[in-house]
Amino acid sequence: MSVDRSTGVADSPATRLQTLFEGHRLTPTQRRIAHSMVRRAADVPFLSSVELAELAGVSQPSVTRFAVALGFDGYPALRRHLREVVPAEPAPGSGSYNEYQQAVEAEIENLRHLAQMLADPRPVQEAGRLLAASRPLPVLGLRAAASQAYGFAYFAGKVHPDVRLLDEGGTMIHDRIDGAVRAGASALLCFALPRHPREVVDTLSYAKEAGLAVVTVADSAFAPVAKHSDLLLPAAVGTGLAFDTACAPMLLGRVLLEAMCDDLPEAQVRLEEFDARAAARGLFVE
Repeated sequence: MSVDRSTGVADSPATRLQTLFEGHRLTPTQRRIAHSMVRRAADVPFLSSVELAELAGVSQPSVTRFAVALGFDGYPALRRHLREVVPAEPAPGSGSYNEYQQAVEAEIENLRHLAQMLADPRPVQEAGRLLAASRPLPVLGLRAAASQAYGFAYFAGKVHPDVRLLDEGGTMIHDRIDGAVRAGASALLCFALPRHPREVVDTLSYAKEAGLAVVTVADSAFAPVAKHSDLLLPAAVGTGLAFDTACAPMLLGRVLLEAMCDDLPEAQVRLEEFDARAAARGLFVE
């Protein structure tokens, strides 16, 4: 993995593709194609338009329109360009793996992409500052993302004085955001995973209108929540099993916790106090 020495950002096929897509107004279908290409960055230059359409779950004409939207004459021109910006050979095959092993290998690749993204720590550090400064700190995650939000809120509550978990939708969720804003909240953290509930998009729009800075962990920089986020941190999900797997978003949540702790001077004291109380109560089995 090479690094751009001028920025410190990992120079990987995935990051180069992200750069190619930046600045273009893409439709939801085109964002889906872009997301699929980033996840399979090393293989994409060797795929036909039909194969890419199958990978993204769209029609072949959609792939052609996507290439034109990026400024190319068609998909062949886009593919020629891709062969210049990604490795000259496809990634090693995994034909000998069964479906369960393939799912694990795909998650390992997702974690590699996350590691490449974190080569530039500045977005995560900025997110940590925003989250640490918000008192209270609302944490949003609905449906598939509810467990990610709960896990973050559980640990964040050990170091942050006021964490408010928003893991159930309905008519009261706007009321709870209003309450957080009245109490002094300045930022909201959202976990957004496929399939993206419309209610999450609506809630983030409401949060921004209420004056909150929105930090979002999403499966892709092209997710529907992107335009409602002030700072979006992508972490891909695995799609090889009947239900998506989310190891990378979970790990990114823990990285955010670390960054937040760095901006909470009292974090270590709070952790030590918790450990002392837990020992006094015999809370954990040694």
